[in-house]
Amino acid sequence: MIERIKKLLIRELKKEYPDTDYYDDMDLIESMQDVYAESKRPFVIIIDEWDCIFREFKEDRAAQEQYLDFLRDFLKDKGYIHLAYMTGILPIKKYGTHSALNMFTEFSMTNPRQLAEYAGFTEQEVHQLCQERNMSLADMKEWYDGYYFEETGSVYNPRSVVEAVTSGVCDSYWNQTETFEALQMYIDMNFAGLRDDILSMLAGERVSVNIGSFTNDMTTFRTEDDVLTLLIHLGYLGYDFDHKCVFIPNNEVRGEYVNAITVSDWGEVSKALKNSADTLEAIWLKRPERVAIGIEQAHFETSHLQYNDENALSYTISLTLYAARNFYTIYRELPTGKGFADLVFLPRKKFAEKPAIVVELKWNKSAQGAIEQIKNKQYGKSLEDYQGRLLLVGVNYDRSTRVHSCTIEEFRK
Repeated sequence: MIERIKKLLIRELKKEYPDTDYYDDMDLIESMQDVYAESKRPFVIIIDEWDCIFREFKEDRAAQEQYLDFLRDFLKDKGYIHLAYMTGILPIKKYGTHSALNMFTEFSMTNPRQLAEYAGFTEQEVHQLCQERNMSLADMKEWYDGYYFEETGSVYNPRSVVEAVTSGVCDSYWNQTETFEALQMYIDMNFAGLRDDILSMLAGERVSVNIGSFTNDMTTFRTEDDVLTLLIHLGYLGYDFDHKCVFIPNNEVRGEYVNAITVSDWGEVSKALKNSADTLEAIWLKRPERVAIGIEQAHFETSHLQYNDENALSYTISLTLYAARNFYTIYRELPTGKGFADLVFLPRKKFAEKPAIVVELKWNKSAQGAIEQIKNKQYGKSLEDYQGRLLLVGVNYDRSTRVHSCTIEEFRK
């Protein structure tokens, strides 16, 4: 492959500079030096998808090393090079004890620097598009925002925004370019803590990550951090540079995680996500026994999902009621006193007929007690201006039996 590239480049040189006195017209580097020496005009080299070999031929280490050696010999410390500009998904490959291409200034999803505003559409650009097409900026933000850089602020997935404003529908357009199987392969890797961190991020949490050990390919994974770092570069995770943590950026990408998990061997988690729409409908129909079963499926006594702090309900209910994201804006409101976190589901404007929902968990007490606590807290700040049907969902968890009970009351505000 490399020899063919060299021959093609030499052929182009001879067509463009036929009168040059070539010392060795079979040697690409010598030929480019000859052209530069006579013309005094340096070259600008542009390579699109420079990392294709690392993505398409993941296991072919020999070909990858040959390719890196070619790029280094072709570009590094050469007087005939004025500028070399390469684009790709992966950062420069770490090769041996140092980078074979350490002469580049690198701009990546972990640190885009002054190119941050060009990584996607800025909020100002999306706002203008929404005004032109009479679309909701809030919906666009929830679906396609989430990538954030200090220099620029919010950055949106450009292709999906274009699809949304063209069709007039906010939906997932991610799978037109990527399939969830690609994500599934990485999140199914058996690194300690990886599954728990994915569940935390599905619930809206952020997870600390060390991006320094990543070797910038798609096969060398030694820790959970290496997997998370790759997912940053692939766009499946956002990265907070200041706090060194990752998160699922938006609804579109979150849907890809759900698709991957539902077909993975994640036991009850997979079942809970598959049955999420049924559990949500059970709340609308005020069938507390069915709701309790749905919550039961999503509750796991793992190292990360213990009912011992206010995060526990967020993880459990976020999985149980994942389907609610299609109809509701979700607010998490932490308690100031006893009990655990509550969640408020406020219907979007286009689903105004749906009831608002407040969910509260009690521990070793009673589901009715959870309902009373919701009332005592006056439903939370997010419902101050809401008028309409309101469903109060109280859930009690019996620690000794590990069983949930549920009570649902309808209220009109």
